[in-house]
Amino acid sequence: MLERYEKSLNALERRNLLRGLVPQRGVDFASNDYLAFSELEAIRDAVRDALDDGVPVGAGASRLLRGNHEQIVALEDEAAAFFGAESCLYMGGGYMANFSLLTALPRRGDLIVYDELIHASCHEGMRAGKATCKEVAHNDADAVEDVIRAWRAGGGTGQVWIVVESLYSMDGDRAPLDDLMAVADRHDAFLIIDEAHATGVFGTGGRGLAHAYEGRDNVICLHTCGKALGCHGALICAPEVLCRYMVNRSRPFIYATAPSPLMAVAVRKALAVLQETPAYQDELQNLISLTGEYLSERCGLAASGSQIIPVVMGRDGAAMELASALQAQGFDVRGIRQPTVPAGTARLRLSLTRHVDETQIRTMIDALADAMEKHL
Repeated sequence: MLERYEKSLNALERRNLLRGLVPQRGVDFASNDYLAFSELEAIRDAVRDALDDGVPVGAGASRLLRGNHEQIVALEDEAAAFFGAESCLYMGGGYMANFSLLTALPRRGDLIVYDELIHASCHEGMRAGKATCKEVAHNDADAVEDVIRAWRAGGGTGQVWIVVESLYSMDGDRAPLDDLMAVADRHDAFLIIDEAHATGVFGTGGRGLAHAYEGRDNVICLHTCGKALGCHGALICAPEVLCRYMVNRSRPFIYATAPSPLMAVAVRKALAVLQETPAYQDELQNLISLTGEYLSERCGLAASGSQIIPVVMGRDGAAMELASALQAQGFDVRGIRQPTVPAGTARLRLSLTRHVDETQIRTMIDALADAMEKHL
């Protein structure tokens, strides 16, 4: 009865694709806790105070039953104001939020045009939905427009949805949002922007790379709370009518237990800290600049311009060997393989956070340079 699962795992191991869970160890160059907010005392204090005031640990029900706690409502109001959106929904996580958006809003007869490097949660949402889906080359706004024009010429009459990330999670590069917004406007399309890795890191007060467009009728932004905000959950910022529609039509929203009210407290405090203490964002930007310069000097690698830096090795085995070499020297660096990245682009994903300092960055890059000489 279990043999087929064992056989599948053995096949993954032979292809250097077997995954496993390992404990946290070493200097953090792997997490998405970019601003180190997960350990910020101000957020911890806010949660302690909420517990003392009787805020429950769990919501106890879905939002449509008894789970609509006042802390969640307050968070949604504050987040909408912070990001400049008309309305906001707090979801249990970024994966659920993307899945919910793409199963609830696009309908049969609609067209979704999506970047080839969009997150797996978007793929799952599109697969479960009813709209026609077309992939385009990474960061190619002209290709997006070509697909829309061809679809219309072929008789397509439904709504068009363009789905992108503002900052891509495995390459650390930015989407051409100005060009994509122009395409969306020309074709009366919705632009869905996943700000997961930009929220807290880029934009005034950490509002993300798409802040200039939030509040528009044809823009939906997703801000995850488990990365730079150091908490948990996700915020869908959208026109009020779309949020109300999801409350009525999104099955993951309707049938899931509401997020923890304590997490809503934590996210509210994280947003307040972003506004009150821009120094955290500045510190991370300084680390990004330093890392880019030293990587170029020691390894001949181009800077990504963000806190996510790919070191592409190509072969799965080479990426994992290089990661192991750095882990052995006390650095938590992870290898990334297919299907997370396309075949032939296995890499190290270096992630910069405020958990590290300049000395640790330089030491890690020196170790990386030495290891690359041995493994290339």
